[in-house]
Amino acid sequence: MLSIEDLSYGIEGRPLFEGASARIPTGHKVGLVGANGTGKTTLFRLIRGEITPDGGAITLPSRARIGAVAQEVAGGPEPILDLVLAADAERAALLAEAETAQGARIAEIQMRLADIDAWSAEARASAILTGLGFGQAEQARAAAEFSGGWRMRVALAGVLFARPDLLLLDEPTNYLDLEGALWLEGYLARYPHTVMVISHDRGLLNRAVQGILHLEARKLAFWAGGYDAFARQRAERRAQAQAEARKVEARRAHLQSFVDRFRAKASKAVQAQSRLKMLERLTPVSTPEEAQRIAFRFPPPEEIAPPILTAEGAAVGYDGRAVLRGLDLRIDQDDRIALLGRNGEGKSTLAKLIAGRLQPMGGRVQRSNRLRVGFFAQHQIEDLDPAETPLAHIRRLRPDEAPAKLRARLAGFGLMADQAETAVGRLSGGQKARLSLLIATIDAPHLLILDEPTNHLDIESREALVEALTEYPGAVILVSHDMHLLGLVADRLWLVQGGRVRPFEEDLEAYRRMLLSAEGAQAAPARPAAAPPPSRPDRAAVAGLRAEVRAAEAEVERLSSLRARIEAKLADPATWEGALAARAPDLQRRHIEVGAELARAEARWISAQEALEAAGGRL
Repeated sequence: MLSIEDLSYGIEGRPLFEGASARIPTGHKVGLVGANGTGKTTLFRLIRGEITPDGGAITLPSRARIGAVAQEVAGGPEPILDLVLAADAERAALLAEAETAQGARIAEIQMRLADIDAWSAEARASAILTGLGFGQAEQARAAAEFSGGWRMRVALAGVLFARPDLLLLDEPTNYLDLEGALWLEGYLARYPHTVMVISHDRGLLNRAVQGILHLEARKLAFWAGGYDAFARQRAERRAQAQAEARKVEARRAHLQSFVDRFRAKASKAVQAQSRLKMLERLTPVSTPEEAQRIAFRFPPPEEIAPPILTAEGAAVGYDGRAVLRGLDLRIDQDDRIALLGRNGEGKSTLAKLIAGRLQPMGGRVQRSNRLRVGFFAQHQIEDLDPAETPLAHIRRLRPDEAPAKLRARLAGFGLMADQAETAVGRLSGGQKARLSLLIATIDAPHLLILDEPTNHLDIESREALVEALTEYPGAVILVSHDMHLLGLVADRLWLVQGGRVRPFEEDLEAYRRMLLSAEGAQAAPARPAAAPPPSRPDRAAVAGLRAEVRAAEAEVERLSSLRARIEAKLADPATWEGALAARAPDLQRRHIEVGAELARAEARWISAQEALEAAGGRL
């Protein structure tokens, strides 16, 4: 068990923990959440013993091994498979000792190697690397040949392979694509030891952990269940606390009124004094701290005649080699499209073609003459000038705008007065991401392409991004490992696979099951022997059915909203006049498609509800 008792710690006079306590049972998987800057990464450093608490204690079982992802992987000549194998220090030391050991020690080494399953190590390491996106050929390549982001995947593979007793992961999906993130979810859910993970990925926090450890107001609180259950319970507790606070304040006001009216009257003096003592004993009820409300405001583009982009028989690639070919695509201004596909299949290449950053090698790509495209990619965050302020970045794009207007633009992306004048190099990753989003959308693009937009954004910022994209009247192309974002925003799925792009007719959950069916099972740690079938409904199964019902309900609501928007456009006389009239048949076609999707979603919702009722559960 990991025990945190009365922990206190501060940095430069600012307290991060004051009397914080929590206990994590051995073998539990726990998500550590809290607002940016509250001390989540610092807690990991305290657990690893890198820094010493000001008070209290952190205890672990004796000889427990703690593992965390190295901040940097050297770009040396060693094959990455060898780097991962070397992460198991005990295995590496035993193999080295076996080269020179003699007599009885050789037998001891061989027995220990068998105990730690050393002879299957290469297959296990290879399976982990495969799950994180490295093909067999890439596993033999030197680490120096990979970018920093890919070397971080190697570091993650190393700590997973070492299988420490306590695994500490800080935003592990930031360097993964959707396929890698889904594989990691399955791996962590089956990991045989204790896991603590700092993450803003709701999918991972709902499917891979058994509890949420919440850091707020310098205290720690443990909540059973995934993130959605935590958010719901916390909202209920906040509502109860607010109601109780209102009752106490009303009681205080009533008592104070009596005291004020009758304190000077002799006949009421005793009663007034009694109520004054009651007032002193009436302790105000404090409510949980509310997260700062963050909102994005994307400037709306004017409407242009459809389609905004078409591709006919197009091919695209690099250095004369086509990555994608035979592309027959159409994008309208109200499209919300998610690009699916394994790493290296060409999702980013397609995004660059659509954005006009790559020219077709063959075929034809036709764009509307008035089309404006906004593009956001993770590498653009690194392209920001670390010595300049956000205000200077925006002033360069809008040199004629008044300073107050520029500051208002920054505030619309959560960058308030202090951050506007702070050098970018001193901003958090989330603040840099919001600045890059502002730069990508400042020209009110008709088409917004977002390549992993949620990396470094906290959960509140991710929810704000979902709301902004839902209201945004332009087309959106999404590449993301965040299934929560994809599920709430995208209404069309394109699968990039085998050099082609085709519609994926099923939903995201079907895609997730497809990815995890074979490869994920192969890479995951061995499962313990199956328990006999329970005589009563399994609590975990019922919780899973509840989550499935909620997800299906959310899908029905999203599609219903989308259909209502389309119907509103079809009912607008302007849709049938002038240049926009050419779009009407496409709106009618889309109305039929969304109606069919809604019918399927409603069927899944009903089926999930029936399954939940049959299992004896309820929402």
